[in-house]
Amino acid sequence: MKILLTGSSGFLGKYISKQLKDENEIFELSRSSNVYTFSLEKGVPLFKVNFDLVIHAAGKAHSIPKTEIEKQEFYDVNVLGTKNLLIGLENSALPKEFVFISSVSVYGQDSGKDIDENFFLGATDPYGLSKIEAEKVILEWCKERNIICTILRLPLLVGENAPGNLGAMINAIDKGYYFNIGGGKAQKSMVLAKDVASLITKVAQIGGTYNLTDGCHPNFNDLSTAISFNMNKRKPKNLPMNLALFISKLGDILGNRAPINTLKLKKMTSDLTFNDNQAKMLLDWKPQSVLDYINNNKI
Repeated sequence: MKILLTGSSGFLGKYISKQLKDENEIFELSRSSNVYTFSLEKGVPLFKVNFDLVIHAAGKAHSIPKTEIEKQEFYDVNVLGTKNLLIGLENSALPKEFVFISSVSVYGQDSGKDIDENFFLGATDPYGLSKIEAEKVILEWCKERNIICTILRLPLLVGENAPGNLGAMINAIDKGYYFNIGGGKAQKSMVLAKDVASLITKVAQIGGTYNLTDGCHPNFNDLSTAISFNMNKRKPKNLPMNLALFISKLGDILGNRAPINTLKLKKMTSDLTFNDNQAKMLLDWKPQSVLDYINNNKI
């Protein structure tokens, strides 16, 4: 197939490109691509190829905006950029299939268990809102043009040199200043980037909206123990909950200068897991356990 992959230079984009390039013709679009070097929020791209499949993985990653400009960037990149991509496709030729890489952040939850695809989309933060809006734009566009549409809602992504919270955790363990809080019992959903990449061409032919997880939802203690063993580091120590609460209240007073506050503490000590039974039933989704991967691969 001829496949357009946006966000090809990103963490997941690299996995997708590697997975698909041997059996398909991949046209990459990113700020550093040698095929389509383009920033979607700045204009409409010009395509001279008719694509069979479009995989839209480009976007501004989840972060906490500190200014109004940073808040606006989520809309510009994730919503306006998506609209510009769709206009560009209309000006060339429509694909048969479209896959959008979304996020479980659309649910807007800091805690909860077994959240499935029918859960209310309650995000109120700029990132989650931008992903909700992008999903709506894509679903409507595909429906009007009879294009098979797939939405993949992903939790924390795991793989070699992972970015974000997992990357920060690995770095902290490596430098010896990571602590589990209250025994590290909180479970979090996560999924391997390689497993997401391997599913895309299959799900693209079927369509639908899916949560994807590893199905195991490791807790912080198990995850940090596995990472420590992988890196030949000492197992992280535990910070008692009452001491963590005291430090977090100080953080509320100090503001952005503090590494933790009561809101962050609540997120870190609350379960947040998602249900991927729909992918298992309809797609024969059989992902590898994140802990199994970490125990047997370089991170």
